Amino acid sequence: MTRDRKGMVDISGKQPTRRIAVAEAVLRADAKTVRAILSNEAPKPDPLQTARAAALLAIKRTPETIPHCHVIQVTDASVEYEADDESIAIRCRVGTYDRTGAEMEAIYGVSVAAITIYDMIKAACPGAEILRTRLLEKSGGKSGHWQAEGNDD
Repeated sequence: MTRDRKGMVDISGKQPTRRIAVAEAVLRADAKTVRAILSNEAPKPDPLQTARAAALLAIKRTPETIPHCHVIQVTDASVEYEADDESIAIRCRVGTYDRTGAEMEAIYGVSVAAITIYDMIKAACPGAEILRTRLLEKSGGKSGHWQAEGNDD
């Protein structure tokens, strides 16, 4: 792999492999708002399904907004939620068979999902916040498997 300092990293010499990335974003809101989201009674209808659709659209458009991100062939993607009383963890898994990984697609997907939910609840819970967005795991390619500390999923 060579680096052209004026543009994108050259990945033409890399071999395509199966690559998977999982990212997470956490949205915190008051308990009443989280219950409303989970029971589909938020001010705007169906926030979790709307956020899932937004994430999937974002995944496919990642290279259009991240300047140095290569176009990859996304082979599969999923968005899942896990909630407790005052937060919703959003996880996005993206798979590809390509020369570069899907980390940016997974991170962008969960980011857009979290922002979408925030948009749908901001009037009811102005104190809602997106606590963190991070890569949980990636696999494939020359670097192999990597997992964030404390992530046992």
